[in-house]
Amino acid sequence: MSKFALHQGFSYMFKENHLTLGLFFPIEAYTGSIPQMDLEQQMKLGRMAEEAGFASLFVRDVPLHDPTFGDVGQIYDPWVFLGFLAAHTKRIALGTGSIVTTLRHPLHVAKAAASVDRISGNRLVLGIATGDRPIEFSAFSVESVQRGQLFQESLHVMRQLWKEEFPVIHSERVSLQNGNLLPKPELKDIPVLITGHSSQTPEWIAQNSDGWLYYPRSVDFQEKIINDWRTYTGEFKPFAQSLYIDLSENPDEDPTPIHLGLRTGHKFLTYFLQTLKEIGVNHVAFNLKYGKRPVEEVIQELGEYVLPDFPAIKN
Repeated sequence: MSKFALHQGFSYMFKENHLTLGLFFPIEAYTGSIPQMDLEQQMKLGRMAEEAGFASLFVRDVPLHDPTFGDVGQIYDPWVFLGFLAAHTKRIALGTGSIVTTLRHPLHVAKAAASVDRISGNRLVLGIATGDRPIEFSAFSVESVQRGQLFQESLHVMRQLWKEEFPVIHSERVSLQNGNLLPKPELKDIPVLITGHSSQTPEWIAQNSDGWLYYPRSVDFQEKIINDWRTYTGEFKPFAQSLYIDLSENPDEDPTPIHLGLRTGHKFLTYFLQTLKEIGVNHVAFNLKYGKRPVEEVIQELGEYVLPDFPAIKN
C-alpha cells in the first residue's frame, strides 16, 4: 500500500499509470502581473472545478511583487488563502506550487502545513521550492548561494517535526529541545512534491520527496526526464507538471504555442494529455492566465469533454 493511500489529497490526485487534472489560482484570465482576485468569485470557481471533477486546486507563494519578474499569483498569502479555500471545498486536493522554503522558517512552514492538512481533512499536497526572484533573497536577508542547503534543511526539519513528539533538532535555523509541534498531521507526515530541481540532483529528489512537480517541456524532453526519474525512485512516486492553456471555442483548432503552454481546441488538448499520460505524467495543473474566454465556460467545457478521460481517483 502507498505511504499516502489514506491521505485524501494525494490519493485523489495520484495513481500509477493514471493522469488527473487540476487548476492554478487565480482562476481567471488577465493581462500584466496582477489579477483582479475577487475572492467570492474565486471560491465559486473553485467549487465549480471541484464539482466538474478536477482533482486539485493549486496556490502559489510569491512573497513580494517584483515588477521586473512578472506574475504575482493569487496575491494573498498562501496559508491564509488555503485556510479560506479549505472551508469552501470538500474533497478536492489543495496543492502548493510552491512554498519557498528558503525564505520561510522551517518551524513556521511545518506548523502552517500541518494546520492546513488537518483543517482540510488531509487534503494538502505540499509543493516546495527554493525561489527564483532575485529581489526576495536580499529582502529576506538570505544568501541565494545557500538556497540548496536551506532547502534540504527545511524538508528534513519538517519531516521530523511532523513525525516525532518533542524532537531534538539542531540545524542551520533551528535549535529545538523541550518543545513540540502542534498540531501533528493525522498521518504524521504530509506528501511533499519538490519543484523543478530546487538546487538538488534528481537522485536526491527521488530519495527525499514524495513526487516531482515540473515545468512544461517538449514531449521528448519530458519523457526522458520521467524515465530517468523512474529509475531513481524504485517505487511509484508521481510526476506532475503545470500547463498554461487558452482553450479555443473551436474544438477542432490546432495547437499554437503560448508561454509555457498552448492555445488549442478541446480535441487536441485531450490528445496531448493522453500523450503526456503515455510518457508517465500523473497530474497536469492548468493555468488560465492567457485565456480569451470566460473561465466559467472553459471549466464547463473541460468538465464535459476532457475530464471524463482523466478522472480524479475516487476513494
